[in-house]
Amino acid sequence: MSFYVVQRNGGTATAEDLAPLAFTGYAHFTAAQVRGGLIKGLDLHLERLQIASLAMFGRALPDDLVRSRLRTALAAGPSDVSLLATVYSSTGEFTADDGAAELDLLVRTGAPSSGPAGPLSLATVEHERFLPAVKHVGEVAKTYVMRQAVRQGFDDAAFLDRRGRLSEASIWNLAFWDGEAVVWPSAEMLGGTMMGTVRRQLERLGAPQRVQEVRPADLPGLSGAVVMNSWTPGIAVDRIGEAALPAAPSFVELLHAAHEAEPPVAP
Repeated sequence: MSFYVVQRNGGTATAEDLAPLAFTGYAHFTAAQVRGGLIKGLDLHLERLQIASLAMFGRALPDDLVRSRLRTALAAGPSDVSLLATVYSSTGEFTADDGAAELDLLVRTGAPSSGPAGPLSLATVEHERFLPAVKHVGEVAKTYVMRQAVRQGFDDAAFLDRRGRLSEASIWNLAFWDGEAVVWPSAEMLGGTMMGTVRRQLERLGAPQRVQEVRPADLPGLSGAVVMNSWTPGIAVDRIGEAALPAAPSFVELLHAAHEAEPPVAP
C-alpha cells in the first residue's frame, strides 16, 4: 500500500527521521479507518495510546497534542484513509535507560480498507502475546502463525492460551453468537477499539451480550463466529480448527448495525 502522508511530530517525515526506525521494535500504535475526515471510537484510540505509553515509557503524550497531529496529517491527504499513529522514543531499544526523551508520534495514512469479504477459516495455534493489552510493534509471531495457517489451507490463525481458551486471532478480535446473545471470549487479549465501540453500541441497542471462556470443544454448540478489527465490525468465520460454524447473517448484521450507530468525530 502506498501511503499518502507520513508525518513525524506534525511535520513531513524525512529519511533522516525514519532511518533510525527501520530496524527497531519498541513502540506501540493504534490503527483507524477515517471516512470524511472523521473517526469512530476516537476516545478509545486516545485511551489506548495513553495506557500503552504509560506501560512502556512511564509517560504519555497529551490527548490534545495527539489530536492536533492527527488533524495535521489528515488535512494533508484524502478524506477517506487508513491511519496508523505510532508512539516511540528516540532512546530506542536494547537499553535499560529509557531516558527523559520526549515521545515522538509518527502518523501515516494510506488507502482505506474494509477488510476481506469472508467467510474466513482459522487454524488454532497455541500462542499468547507478550503484553497482550498493548498494541505494540515487532510481533513476528503473528505473521508467522498466519502464514503457517495459510500453508495448512486456512485463511488465518486463532490463538489458544495455556488454559486452552480462545483469545484472539492474528490481527483480529473474536466474537461468537449463541443464537440470542453475542459472546465475547474471556482471556488475556488486546481489547480492540472496534470491539469497544461495538460493545457499547450493542448495550445502547439493548442487544444481549456476555463474556465467557470459549474453548474449541464449545464451538459445536455455538451458532456463529466473526473476526473484527479496525477495518470492519464483523467478518463471518465458517471454521475454527476442526469445528465448522454455521453462517449467521443476523449476527453479522447486528454487529454492523452497532458499528453504524457509533457517531464519527473529528480529531
